[in-house]
Amino acid sequence: MTALPLVSFVGAGPGDPELITLKALRRLREAAVIVHDRLAPAELLEHAPASAELIDAGKAPGRHCLGQAEINRLLVDRARRRGRVVRLKGGDPGVFGRLAEEVAAVRAAGVRFEIVPGVTAAMAVAARAGISLTDRDRASTVTLVTGSAHGDGELPALDWEALARGRGTLAFYMAVSALPAVADTLTALGRDAREAALVVERCGGPDERIVAGRLGDIAERARRAGVRPPALLLVGPTVAAASAPITVRHLAAAAAP
Repeated sequence: MTALPLVSFVGAGPGDPELITLKALRRLREAAVIVHDRLAPAELLEHAPASAELIDAGKAPGRHCLGQAEINRLLVDRARRRGRVVRLKGGDPGVFGRLAEEVAAVRAAGVRFEIVPGVTAAMAVAARAGISLTDRDRASTVTLVTGSAHGDGELPALDWEALARGRGTLAFYMAVSALPAVADTLTALGRDAREAALVVERCGGPDERIVAGRLGDIAERARRAGVRPPALLLVGPTVAAASAPITVRHLAAAAAP
């Protein structure tokens, strides 16, 4: 008998398959259909039942992908026909994952849903670098920011003056194409160009790369290193303490003149 329709929006974490939650694994093992993103670790799909339908909805340059409206319709259709659907998203589904649009679609269709959170990239990047995103003396806030407008290299419409003035940690997602503009804008508005910065590509994956520098030169260092999406820029007063053994060789190599 088909299970009652349920769409589970599941966070897959940033790249390391071991960072997924127990609840997320249980939902994968119960799924009749899994609609997954390109950034979700492929190893996680091994937990799906042999009978499960696996649908790749990943967006990538130069390849056909499902449009958002098509994904929305797919979730509703498969839930009604197959019962248990998992929408597997990289990182945390609620952080720059277009979750609100998909939730609105299944809610409007009267389909039950749940959200299973995941480890978002900013937290994973800080952990890999051996630093805290916050510090009670130096960084009392963390701001998660989209790094470019729709991924096209243009700066999004944000309060850049407030970002530049703040003393907390800034985490820019999807920042590769607009990295020079992000750094230039922040420094032009008063953020210290000497502040420590990290760009982390494919955090937690086997091909992870870390480029270290300062806000004033991080864009050029990332360009010379050939950093490609997905990557996250981390800037703030705690970033200078990055010293985890797992990253030290990357940091030393990237910081060399």
